[in-house]
Amino acid sequence: MSRIRLLPDTVASQVAAGEVVERPASVVKELIENSIDAGARKIEIMIRRGGISLVRVSDDGCGMDRDDALLSLERHATSKIRSASDLQAIGTLGFRGEALPSIASVSRFRLTTREPKAIAGTEIIVNGGKIDIVRDGGEAPGTQAEARSLFYNLPARRKFLRSENTESRNIEHQIHLQAIGHPQIAFTLLRDDRLMFQLPAATTLNERIRDLYGVELLERLIQLNGATSRKIRISGFIGQAGLSRQTRAQQLVFVNGRAIESGLITVAIREGYHTALMKGRYPVTFLFLDLDPAAVDVNVHPAKREVRFRDPTGVREAIVRCVQQTLERGRAEWQQKFRAPHIEPEPVGTEAKIPEAPHRELSHFAPGFGDGSHRRAEFAPAPPVIPSSLAPQERGDPGHAVQTIPPAKAAPQQFQIIGVLNKLYVLMENADGLVLVDQHAAHERILFEELRRRMEEQGVPAQKLLLPHTFDLPPRDADWIERNMSILQKMGIGIESFGPSTFKIDSLPAFLNVSDPAQFMRKVIDDLKSASNTSSPMRLGEEMIAKTVCRHAVKANDPLRYPEVEKLIRDLLDCDLPYCCPHGRPTMIQISLAELEKKFGRKI
Repeated sequence: MSRIRLLPDTVASQVAAGEVVERPASVVKELIENSIDAGARKIEIMIRRGGISLVRVSDDGCGMDRDDALLSLERHATSKIRSASDLQAIGTLGFRGEALPSIASVSRFRLTTREPKAIAGTEIIVNGGKIDIVRDGGEAPGTQAEARSLFYNLPARRKFLRSENTESRNIEHQIHLQAIGHPQIAFTLLRDDRLMFQLPAATTLNERIRDLYGVELLERLIQLNGATSRKIRISGFIGQAGLSRQTRAQQLVFVNGRAIESGLITVAIREGYHTALMKGRYPVTFLFLDLDPAAVDVNVHPAKREVRFRDPTGVREAIVRCVQQTLERGRAEWQQKFRAPHIEPEPVGTEAKIPEAPHRELSHFAPGFGDGSHRRAEFAPAPPVIPSSLAPQERGDPGHAVQTIPPAKAAPQQFQIIGVLNKLYVLMENADGLVLVDQHAAHERILFEELRRRMEEQGVPAQKLLLPHTFDLPPRDADWIERNMSILQKMGIGIESFGPSTFKIDSLPAFLNVSDPAQFMRKVIDDLKSASNTSSPMRLGEEMIAKTVCRHAVKANDPLRYPEVEKLIRDLLDCDLPYCCPHGRPTMIQISLAELEKKFGRKI
């Protein structure tokens, strides 16, 4: 007797539905994508009990006639593609013809649709994949899809759903994704008959971000430079250096308007930020990639969450370059904002003397620090009122005061150094308000870039190992080393092939303390695989350099004289990434005048 049997259509549909309909949020996603493909300009979503009891999506799209409405409930029936060749140029969000039949097979489903010029529409009621009623309907033009009692016929699946609040949050996240990806469409969400949000159609992406996430987040975003090439165009917004989250929840990526999840793009974004981001933190991104549909395969996952690029290296390099250029543009804006032109101070009767405070000798770590060669106030800020804790204490003169002079007339965007708070934070005033600089973090960034630049120019000193080490690698890693042998050798690693998938190491960078060269090389491979082709050749030693400069940078409670503070700020603004230290912590914080006025109750 044969043991292999054909499954009934109903069972086969329920099995296949598990790939498309994982939870109520999956239903919302598929129905919204159908509405967008139908040309809807307004989409309304209603849910009850986290979507378990009811999910209803209504739109004002093109609608369907009765024949198309019935066909839409058949598996693999679609208007999006006609032949296998169409899979190479998919321009719509849906194309597999699985969403509606999958949803209908695991719920009590109702579909009403009407074309704009039709006298009457069509209403279809389906229970567990079986069509019960087909009749005329009187709904407004467009389509309304309604799924009740999700997984009522699959109790094993239903018990794996989370709480109603959790499912509701997942649905809201999906709607946010679609709203960000298509700002020209109006979205409305009702949860348990309560209006959660109503987003009008927006003309620009930043308007939609403002409506969803608020003005405060929008002000901390930087618009991507929109660099275009023959193959790819990148646009959107990324967070300023220092703006990050503990999860990737606000790392939104769209490829040709489709919200996706891609490890390749996540790694590329992280690489673009590099030392501008703390470890374990994720940047806020609204990243849009537009490329030839033939260059990306969206037919990888039934839920269409994943894609595959024909040229993954080119996509990664383009994203890394775009993020880096955007952050560099932010650096130029910072320099324009905080660097003031040369202004001669107004003549005064007696020049004030800056009291000399005990200070740490810094010339060994940063040329020019503490060498007595400072020209007084190159950009002519007024000498600060040095806190008494930094002034020399003379015995028998407890009333010793620090002389000050009137500030010079400030030019637009000129900043003035006010003083030092708690022997750590440099206080400055600029056109926008108050600026606080962490002297330790700032000096770390200065030393880090100086030491890395010096080692790039002079080469990486290598230390011969007493005994060479050999180690084996999997075929893919071995192939990667063979292709990148010259890069590793420039980094001070003496490595050569020693047989099939076997390599020998006889030297390592002198500044690294490595106890297990084989384990060290495996970590190097993992780190450098994600690095850009244009990355610094000192990428391998950056972590060690960061630890080194952290020990040598000025610390809290290290008093600095005014010329040293002045030079610290000037050198910081000359750095490639002045906004953060090598560990990703911010070096400078701006508190606007508007924020100060709000704190003091001057503005509401």
